[in-house]
Amino acid sequence: MPKLIIDHITVEVPAGTSVLEAAKTVGIWIPHFCYHPALGSVGACRLCAVKLLDGPVKGIQMSCMLPAQDGMVVSTTDPDALKMRSLVIEWLMTNHPHDCPVCDEGGECLLQDYTVAGGHGIRRFEGKKRTHVNQELGPYIQHEMNRCIQCYRCVRFYQEYAGGSDFGVMGSARRVYYGRFQEGTLESPFSGNLVDICPTGVFTDKTARFRARYWDYEMAPSVCPWCSLGCNTVPAARYRELLKTMARENPAVNGHFICDRGRFGNAAVNDPARPRVPLVDGEEVSWDAALDALMLRVTELGDTYGPGSLAVVGSPRLALEGNILLARLAEALGAGHLCYFAGREEGARVSAAASLLSGSNAASMADVRNADCVVILEADLRAEGPMMLLAVRQAWRHGAPVFLVGNHSPLDQARTVSMEAIELSFLEEVPLAIFERPVVICGTRNNTPAAIELLARAEAKIACLLPGPNAFGAGLLAQEHGSVSLEEAVASGGVKGIIAIEADIPEDLPARVPFLVAADWLPTETVRQAGIVLPTAAWVEADGTYVNNEGRAQRFRKAMASGFPIRGLPARYHASPDKPVPFHPPRVHRSAPPGGEPRPAWRIVAELTKRCGGDTVAEPFEGRWEVLRGLDPEGKGVRLQP
Repeated sequence: MPKLIIDHITVEVPAGTSVLEAAKTVGIWIPHFCYHPALGSVGACRLCAVKLLDGPVKGIQMSCMLPAQDGMVVSTTDPDALKMRSLVIEWLMTNHPHDCPVCDEGGECLLQDYTVAGGHGIRRFEGKKRTHVNQELGPYIQHEMNRCIQCYRCVRFYQEYAGGSDFGVMGSARRVYYGRFQEGTLESPFSGNLVDICPTGVFTDKTARFRARYWDYEMAPSVCPWCSLGCNTVPAARYRELLKTMARENPAVNGHFICDRGRFGNAAVNDPARPRVPLVDGEEVSWDAALDALMLRVTELGDTYGPGSLAVVGSPRLALEGNILLARLAEALGAGHLCYFAGREEGARVSAAASLLSGSNAASMADVRNADCVVILEADLRAEGPMMLLAVRQAWRHGAPVFLVGNHSPLDQARTVSMEAIELSFLEEVPLAIFERPVVICGTRNNTPAAIELLARAEAKIACLLPGPNAFGAGLLAQEHGSVSLEEAVASGGVKGIIAIEADIPEDLPARVPFLVAADWLPTETVRQAGIVLPTAAWVEADGTYVNNEGRAQRFRKAMASGFPIRGLPARYHASPDKPVPFHPPRVHRSAPPGGEPRPAWRIVAELTKRCGGDTVAEPFEGRWEVLRGLDPEGKGVRLQP
C-alpha cells in the first residue's frame, strides 16, 4: 500500500487511490467539482490543484487524476496551489449570473462554498456575460443553464452511469450547453439525480422551487417506502409539508442515487384526503372515543359470533415495530387469526423468498453492481425495483453479461438504461457455473412459490424483489407465528371482523365482513369502507424500521410533524370559511397543529393491547429482535437471518 505525506500527515491507502481520496481519509478536503465517487475522475474542472513538493511527481498537479504513490509529499495549502484554485474559481465565475438570492441551490451549493473558500471575493471581469436559453425538461427538473460551470457531472451521470440517451452536451469551448435537442420531459427514470449531482443551481427540484432554503428544512435520515430495496434518503420538509426527497449514500444498498419514484413520490404524504382525525361511522371523534368504540364493538362481535371471529392484519408496508406488536394484540383480543398478508399468493411468495435467503446467498445491490453475470428472472425491474435496474447497468458496464429469463422479463427494461441483454426461456440455459460472482434477480409478482424455492439450487447469489418496504420482515413474522393470509382466513368462514393496520384489503373482502377497522395514513379503499378509522403517521412523521428485500434492517427517523400543510389547510380552520383555501394558518392558539392527530402505528397497537389488559409496551424489540435496539439510522443496517 502506498504511503505518502499530505500536509505533514502520513497517509497509507490502497493502491490506485487518488491523492484527493487519500486526503479525505485524514479529514483534508480538497475543493473539486467534476470528481464524484460514483463517476470517477476526468480532470475537467481543474479546481483540485495541489503542489507536490517531493517524490516521483513534482509541481502543481490535479489531485483527482493523480494516483497516490510511495514517497509523495503533498501540500494542499502551498501558495502556488491556492493561487491556482483562486484563478480557476475566478474564470468559472466570469459568466455566472450571481443570482444566489433567487437560486434554490443557495445554502447547499458547492460553487458558493468553494468561491468563498478559494479566496475569490472581488469581481474583476467587466465584459458582457455569455447567456443561454433554458429548456423545459418536464414537471420535476428546473433548468437554469446560465449557472453552469461545465463540470460535466450531469452528462456523465445521465449517459454513462444511468444509460439515458435523450440528454447530453452540445457545443464547444465557451459555448458548451447541457440539455436536450428539443424541449421535453427527461425520459430516464433516474433523471432526478441531476438535482443532487449538480454542484451548482443548473438543475433544481421544480416541485420544491422557491419554497424554502436549505437551512429552513426539517430533515432526518430515512428509508424509501416505495419498493422493497430500502434505498436511503433524506426527506426535507417545512411547515408540515414534505417538499422534496434527496438521496443519502449507503454503499451497501443504493450507493449515491435514488430513482424518480422515490424522489418525487411526496404527494401521498401531503394529500389533503389523508386520514387526519379518528372517525367512527364517518364522524370525527377524539382518540379516546374512537378507541372506546373499537373495544365496545370488538366485545359485541365476540358476543355475537363467538371467540376467534376477529382477524388482526398487518402488511408489507407496515414498519417492523407495528408488525411485531400485532401478535400481542391478537393474543390480547382473542383474535382467531393473525395475518401479515392480505392475499394467499403474495404471502406464499414472500415466505418462500424469506426462507430462501440467508446471509451467505442474499445479494445486495452492491453485490449486483460487482457481479460478473446477472440474470433477471421473470421480472420487470422498472416496476418492481428501479434502482436494481441501475445496479444491473453498472455490472454490465464492467463487462458482465445480462440474461433476461422468462415471459415477464421484457427487453424494454434493458433498453431503458441502454444496456444489451440476452433473452432466454429457462434459467437452466444460463451457464452460471463459469462465472465467479453471478447474481440471479427474481421477481415475485410473476413467479410461483415453487419456482422461487428452486432458486436454492442455483450456483449464484439471489436477490428477490418483494411487494413492500417491510415485506421481508412480515415474511419472517408470518413464519414465526405460523400465520395465514387474510384471504385464507376469510375463506374458512369464521372471520366476521377485521382490524387492518396499514393493510390493503381486497375490495371484495370487506363486503363479506360486517366489522372493519382501518388504521392507515393513505386514503385507501379499506379506509373508505371502514366503520372506525384511526389515522397513523406516515414514515416521515415517525421513527421506525424497515427490512429490505435482502433482509437488511434499516432505521428511519422522524423528519416532520403530522398535520395539514400550511398551504393545504381546509377552510374550516380559517377565520373566514367562505374564503378560498388560505395561505396562512389560523391565528388561534392550539396545543397541536390542525390535522396533527395521527399517531405511529405501533403506538396505536400498543395502546389497544393495553386496553385489552395486556402489558404496557415501551420497547417493541424484544427476544430475537433485541439486536435492532439502538440501530444507527446512518449506518449500513443489520442483516437478519430467516
